[in-house]
Amino acid sequence: MAAAAAPALQLSARQLADLELLRVGGYAPLTGFMTEPEYRAVLRGMHLPDGQPWPLPITLAVDDAQAAELREGERLALVDAAGAPRGNLHVLQKYRYAKRDEARAVYRTDDEAHPGVAALYAQGGTLLGGPVSFESASAQADDPRHLTPAHLRARFQTLGWRSVVGFQTRNPIHRAHEYIQKAALEIVDGLLVHPLVGVTSDDDVPAEVRWRCYRALLDGYFPRNRVVLAALPAAMRYAGPREAVFHALVRRNYGCTHFIVGRDHAGVGNYYGTYDAQRIFAEFDPAALGITPLFFEHAFWCTACAGMGTAKTCPHDADQHVFLSGTRVRAMLRQGQRPPAEFTRPEVADVLAAAYGQD
Repeated sequence: MAAAAAPALQLSARQLADLELLRVGGYAPLTGFMTEPEYRAVLRGMHLPDGQPWPLPITLAVDDAQAAELREGERLALVDAAGAPRGNLHVLQKYRYAKRDEARAVYRTDDEAHPGVAALYAQGGTLLGGPVSFESASAQADDPRHLTPAHLRARFQTLGWRSVVGFQTRNPIHRAHEYIQKAALEIVDGLLVHPLVGVTSDDDVPAEVRWRCYRALLDGYFPRNRVVLAALPAAMRYAGPREAVFHALVRRNYGCTHFIVGRDHAGVGNYYGTYDAQRIFAEFDPAALGITPLFFEHAFWCTACAGMGTAKTCPHDADQHVFLSGTRVRAMLRQGQRPPAEFTRPEVADVLAAAYGQD
């Protein structure tokens, strides 16, 4: 008699993003969705039970009805919206958790207006923990521009780079981003521009548009032998300080030796202090992190200097400063305004204006 087929669970886009990062090793040392001891340790102290740093829970939530049909110890097939197999979970544990407690620990708020908290509150009330496994040709990334950690490490070796700085973004690269990227390039061999292309907020610039912006900027304003562009298929959590450490650890797994942390990294609204995402790194052993964070002040365009600067490099008063942010750029686009040269390069503005129906 043929063995009964494993029960199947359809994953959301966010869950599929986590599964893909587990598959390629982007979430090392994790090999699956967190069990309860791992989950509790991360929430409490931002480290796994064995002491390795890890700041965010990587969990698989199901609703209570689904959980009631599953048994600990069984294999669970993980499928996408089309029913295609993407991997398997060996269910070591199923356990309940307090969403509000997780929200306060991870996001520093339980306000459902926060997009990360809203996503947490919307998911099921039971977590499944255990290692994941993959069959041949399963769980492939949907974006062919995603280069795995193994691919990127091989690329860096071929280029002869011994030091690589990673840059995380969910926005088009504006002039402030460009400024700190080039400052970082002065001290390392190469730059990995690694935009997040998984699930983001509805008001973020779409990934396809952003990718055209990245290409326009890198082709015109960066030395081609010192920059690699690749997509990261992760979902955005907007967890501010904890997510900054998470982003650094993921880029370590992708072969980076350094990581840029700027103003309000992974922030949203006014939930985090301007430099909280930099201060949190002091809570970790640098050797255990395995990657060096590079901290940058808030960069701006100074009309008196006729160029970019920060409070460390520009002597002029604030009324001479044009402050830049992805939020400002998105607001201008929604209002039908073309971002000026002080905000972004003309070639990038052309891509954005065309995407938002501007002449």
